[in-house]
Amino acid sequence: MFYKSLKKLILCCSVSLILTTFSYGEIVKDIKVNGNSRVSIETIQLFTGVKIGDDLSLNDLNNILKDLYETKFFKDIDLRLNGSILEINVTENPIIQNLIVKNIKHQTLEKVIIENFSIKEKSPYIESEIILAVKNTKDLLKEAGFYFSNVEILTKNNENNTVDLIFDIDLGKKAFIDEIVFSGDKKFKKRKLLNVITSEEDKFWKFISSKRLLNQKRIALDKRLLTNFYKNQGYYNIKIQDETVQYNNDENFNIIFNIESGEKFFFKNFKVTLPEDYDEKYFEKITKRLNKFSQTKYSLRVVEKMLKEIENIASDNQYEFIDAKIIEQIVEKNKINVEIEILDEISKVYVNKIDIQGNNITIEDVIRNQLIVDEGDPLNRILYKKSINNIKSTNIFKTVNAEIIDTQNEFLKDIKITVEEKPTGQISAGAGVGTSGASTAFGVQENNFLGKGIKLNSNIALSEETIKGLFSYTKPNFKNTDRDLILSVQSQETDRLDDYGYKTSDTGFLIGTKFEHLEDFFIQPNISVNYETLETSSSASSLLKKQEGDYFDGSASYALTYDKRDQLFQPSDGFISTFYQKIPLVLEENQTIINSYEITNYIEYVDDLVASFSFFTKAANSLGDDDVRISNRLYLPSRKLRGFESGKIGPVDGGDFIGGNYLAAFNATTNLPVFENLETVDFSLFYDAANVWGVDYDSSMDDSSAIRSSVGLGIDWYTPIGPMSFSFTQPISKKSTDKTESFRFNLGTTF
Repeated sequence: MFYKSLKKLILCCSVSLILTTFSYGEIVKDIKVNGNSRVSIETIQLFTGVKIGDDLSLNDLNNILKDLYETKFFKDIDLRLNGSILEINVTENPIIQNLIVKNIKHQTLEKVIIENFSIKEKSPYIESEIILAVKNTKDLLKEAGFYFSNVEILTKNNENNTVDLIFDIDLGKKAFIDEIVFSGDKKFKKRKLLNVITSEEDKFWKFISSKRLLNQKRIALDKRLLTNFYKNQGYYNIKIQDETVQYNNDENFNIIFNIESGEKFFFKNFKVTLPEDYDEKYFEKITKRLNKFSQTKYSLRVVEKMLKEIENIASDNQYEFIDAKIIEQIVEKNKINVEIEILDEISKVYVNKIDIQGNNITIEDVIRNQLIVDEGDPLNRILYKKSINNIKSTNIFKTVNAEIIDTQNEFLKDIKITVEEKPTGQISAGAGVGTSGASTAFGVQENNFLGKGIKLNSNIALSEETIKGLFSYTKPNFKNTDRDLILSVQSQETDRLDDYGYKTSDTGFLIGTKFEHLEDFFIQPNISVNYETLETSSSASSLLKKQEGDYFDGSASYALTYDKRDQLFQPSDGFISTFYQKIPLVLEENQTIINSYEITNYIEYVDDLVASFSFFTKAANSLGDDDVRISNRLYLPSRKLRGFESGKIGPVDGGDFIGGNYLAAFNATTNLPVFENLETVDFSLFYDAANVWGVDYDSSMDDSSAIRSSVGLGIDWYTPIGPMSFSFTQPISKKSTDKTESFRFNLGTTF
């Protein structure tokens, strides 16, 4: 016991002596550097910050050691005070002369890997950073689908303490998603949930799609998409318990989402709270719109619309600096009260500078054109958030991050926006076969051409009657406005000599724009020119033979769309309506004005059972005494009147269906809750009623009062060989000249 106490005493005295010695410090009379070859003595001394005559303590030595290591020039440093001499012994890190990637044949992938390196050529070789680079490379390869890749580091020593750093990469097999499983209390069929997420099962008809490759970031996104989808359907307490990736025996993976949806919630009461000195008239609109949602199912989208109303108020500059928060409170069993609290005006802060980073390809103006706030503007946080969402909506960035940064002036803030670009090229192909024949399609699309946000689209479609090619150019925010510039060229040849007695060849050019004029109200004006050749068969009717020849058309058109659907994909509430008009600009023979209107309304009448009601009408009228040209006459597509062959109802001349001047169609559809256990099959019930009528001369049969109608069952079956759709239809009313079909199927997809 005595010896232990003595040992402790001696140790304490020794430590005390050392600390005492260094606390008083040592005057440096000389500095010696050893072991350096590339870094000069002067540079090393500069990094230490020590000068002859400085008084150094133990704490000073620790700081010097830290500063030298932070330069990353040295692998090892020995620092000591030998009397009044500061000795610095260093071992320099090698310099990376060349970065080499081996065994990657795809140049684009190799480029992405190199750009992803945190280390660069001419930088020091640091073990910890090399390990991090290997990890980042493996993560990058996993995102590209190479889940079984291996990355080894090889070094080649060169002269002057430099090395070549070699990434020896074995890509291995790609990791595909064999099956996506939704377990638990999921409420919805698998097919519907697959349409919500971005990941896709590996099917042979999706051989181009990269979404069938395993990607952890995409899975995390899918989890958020599923959560939002359920909340929009009323399931406020939705929980995705976990998302499990399982390796199966086929060397592919299964993804399992364990869903606990809980019960459906409904809105009960809404309340808007204002500061005392606020004028209520500016917020009356919000209260009125909220009242209609009382007792309806809870929807995250409705809550977002509430905030959008606040955005509209903020944008009118009545209250430049307001902010708002939404308070949700569960009451009763499954009811939610919502309070919108308008926060008082915050301190008047202005935007000093907007710094945009990460856009290596995309021109900065493409991003700035999406901003509602600008340098010098009041910093409205609602409009700031909307600006960031606008950037995300361009769909040319993988990630968009933004932050508000303080400046030396408390009334000025900087905005820093960091984007990560993503590949924007797409290739699509499709094929279909049905009772009406086969069709194929191929397309190439680029959404960020030259980094200017320009969208290019080129596609070709072939069927038994038609070949059609299209090239389009879309420039968003043309001339720094909120309007898109649209240019397109298309060519189409339609051969109906056997069935209809005519053949047309048409080539045209279109220029137009599209913009949102008011909330949910879109305008799309266009001007187009077309050159058309019409030829007829010897057996064609007199009407067709009369119209044979060449035509040059110039026309102006516009579309007005009002979209109040609750969601673009599988809407369950709201409506969309579109009015379209095409007016000729060249007043020659056979000139036609075309008008159309369509409205579709969606109603969820029982949980997950949605009915849609659509009305469509179209008119083609000659501006002179001539007949409407056959290519401008109206034919009813089969999707508008199921149970009848496409284009084979209405006026007939000499055995040829010549189309009409007018058409109208009504469609009612509802999904059916039958066979809920059949995850790959969807059923629907439909009723169609339509008519085509009106001719310009007396010799044709004009069935102006003959309404055709049908009722039927639709089946969508998602098979291992591709999606198939079937319709079984029973015509209710028809004419003797009509061509009917009670069964139709289609096989094929676009990917």
